[in-house]
Amino acid sequence: MLAFPDPTSLLPSPAMKSPTRTVCVGLFAASFVVISLSRAQAELSVGAAVVDISPTQMPVLVNGGMTSRTANEIRTRINARTIVISNENERVAMVVVDSCMVPKEILDDAKQRAASRTKIKPDRIMISATHTHTAPSSFGALGTDADLSYIPLLRERIVESIVTAEANLQPARVGWGSGEASEFTALRRWVRRPDRIENDPFGNPTVRANMHSARDPSAVTGPSGPEDPELSMIVFQSTSGQPIAILANFSMHYFGDKPISADYFGLFSDGIAGYAASKHPDAKNTVGIMSHGCSGDIWRRDYFTFNGKDETTISGYTQGLLDIAKNVYDSVEYSDDAELAMAEARLPMKYRVPSAQRLQWGKTITDELNGELPKTREQVYAREQIFLNELQSTEVVVQAIRIGDIGIATTPNETYALTGLKLKLQSPLKHTMVIELANGADGYIPPPEQHHLGGYNTWAARSAGLEVGAEPKIAAAGLNLLEQVAGKPRRPFRQSAGPASQAILNLEPIAYWRLDEMEASAAEDASGNHHDAVYESGVVFFLEGPKSNRGDRAWVSGGETNRCAHFAGGRMRARIPSLRDQYTVIMSIWNGMPSDGRETTGWFFSRDRSHSVTSRGDHFGLGGTATKPGVLIFKQGNEAAVVGSTVIERWTWNQVALVRDGRRVRVYLNGVEKPEIDVEAAYDAQAHIPECFSAGRSDNDANWEGRLDEVAVFDKALTVNQIQSLIE
Repeated sequence: MLAFPDPTSLLPSPAMKSPTRTVCVGLFAASFVVISLSRAQAELSVGAAVVDISPTQMPVLVNGGMTSRTANEIRTRINARTIVISNENERVAMVVVDSCMVPKEILDDAKQRAASRTKIKPDRIMISATHTHTAPSSFGALGTDADLSYIPLLRERIVESIVTAEANLQPARVGWGSGEASEFTALRRWVRRPDRIENDPFGNPTVRANMHSARDPSAVTGPSGPEDPELSMIVFQSTSGQPIAILANFSMHYFGDKPISADYFGLFSDGIAGYAASKHPDAKNTVGIMSHGCSGDIWRRDYFTFNGKDETTISGYTQGLLDIAKNVYDSVEYSDDAELAMAEARLPMKYRVPSAQRLQWGKTITDELNGELPKTREQVYAREQIFLNELQSTEVVVQAIRIGDIGIATTPNETYALTGLKLKLQSPLKHTMVIELANGADGYIPPPEQHHLGGYNTWAARSAGLEVGAEPKIAAAGLNLLEQVAGKPRRPFRQSAGPASQAILNLEPIAYWRLDEMEASAAEDASGNHHDAVYESGVVFFLEGPKSNRGDRAWVSGGETNRCAHFAGGRMRARIPSLRDQYTVIMSIWNGMPSDGRETTGWFFSRDRSHSVTSRGDHFGLGGTATKPGVLIFKQGNEAAVVGSTVIERWTWNQVALVRDGRRVRVYLNGVEKPEIDVEAAYDAQAHIPECFSAGRSDNDANWEGRLDEVAVFDKALTVNQIQSLIE
């Protein structure tokens, strides 16, 4: 058996020398209390510090790769950057460390040590990692072990940063700012075509989505989730207007550099601090911090536009992001006092431990290593099964902080952008930042529906080993804690109804699915007729839906992003008993499959008996090699498909309509008056069919691979003028 000791139990705790570089900010605290019946506000005091955590012994193990590696030089210094905030009622510390990830055991130890040397309680300390892949290894994951000679230094320097920041508290005020930085972040995890599934490390064909699979555009159907392009900042300044600290947050995994390096996180932190200081000639030692937003499925490369060449440099990337950050900084407005609160929850979690068969597989391969570190992917994951079997379960830490109308929520490691959006959009506070890689090193934590698609982010290991239901539990805990510190309930998310959506509602659909769900619940019927639909496995949520080309026909209002679902083999099923021989289906479609990739590119609507194709069924989709690639097709039962004429371009939004008016069926594309298809199709009034399927056919043949949105069903035959009234 492989031993898995608590790393902190192996470490001495000597008094350590001061770091090679320490930057401190602040003077002393003073407070003024205003008390009401419902709450107590006190003037804020803030102190900040930067403490060098660069290794002093070389070579040092470096984390962040599949196999082990070492570094012999320091390219850029790495740091622990800390902000301490205090008022008469509360005192909290926020630390961001240049590390790939730091395990909970080391951080809990550091919090206890800091608490013994400060007035800050252990559960009022948040410590997160930047996720640079070029820092010393403090956590054993995949093929790399923890560097036990580095951990004592890391732990002591974290403590020192908290102690120093607290010692330099001074009266302060706080402000919030945010900007949009979509060109600096993108989905790296893409859904693979159903005929391009790959094997996982255990030899099974399970990989329907994976990182960077869009390097070959022909092999994928689209990104597996939404992005979060918000660059947010919490800015602290003295009451005389001098900058103390800037805490920024952005969802981008890392840029990539040579070790030892703080990656773009360090460059950005120094850059924004320098800019703030340049605006205030008397400023001294301003601290900038870039924390890690929810980025488990995020990187910087946009595969929609990638041409195979990447000429972006780390300095150029950082400068572009800084240009946005500078404008955000200049727009911040400040408050002199703000309520301060913090809450923490510790959640028991199980690991996805190996079956007896997989465990034996792991032991067989691991025994052949004879104590050597793994060199291949198979060896890495074989060894990980031994670790998971010994661990069995763990505990994760979730926190929430309130600073006036600003909220900070944390997740324990690499959550997806969707998780951050769940917390931000439902937070009871006006502004919310989500910091991941906080208070532990629990690996990738995908939403449950992503496990169905497989891929690296889901392969059971210490780097992705938590139970399938971990993400919703963590998100729920974060929202509960935000409610606790805010003293009010969360905001239920409901997508707004813009003019285009209202136009559909005005025509009184019998069912209207906006497909704006954040998780695998039922698709809510927005018509009010209670025809909620059921999502099958193989659907991912909250991607960007169709945009409006006209402001007066937008699907949503107030600058909100329209949301949709991406279908990857699953369908959406509903029963509408009132449908007869006159009905209309209107939806927005976005095809992810190359149109010559299979005989039928995909069916996006089907009305027929479940698990079969009967002579009375109606089937609406996009043609492939068996008909004409990329054009609309209609098929009744087993009759030959009727084919349209206009080729629909891949990865574009289009609105389609199917109108059955007794024995006549018409198909329209983007509101063009002339139908793409106009055909006689018999209808048997004796054979009532209430079952409706979106994103697939009734028998699961050639299910839709791509996005759908704004699916409306009417129990009447709409006219072409009515259909045109709904087009953007």
